[in-house]
Amino acid sequence: MTAQLTLNELAALMKSAAGLTVDPKDLANRADMSFAEFGLDSLGLLGIVGELENRHGRPMPTDAERCKTPRDFLDLVNTNNAHAADKATVPTTGA
Repeated sequence: MTAQLTLNELAALMKSAAGLTVDPKDLANRADMSFAEFGLDSLGLLGIVGELENRHGRPMPTDAERCKTPRDFLDLVNTNNAHAADKATVPTTGA
């Protein structure tokens, strides 16, 4: 995954992986509130992490399932995505 994960996508993942309907605007306005306040528990977050790993064929950061807030989760995942994109575009020298 090279694109940044957005709050809209996170809200959709919360619905598909954990069965929680969260308005993306509400998620944006309360991005520093805990996932628990949205009704998302650790198993739900683990489901989101698993879904992202399956979609993109690579592991998410090791602490992704321990994030406490949507902002923390997006920051961690998107920082990881940026590093993965940098590694994918590093030129190699030919023989």
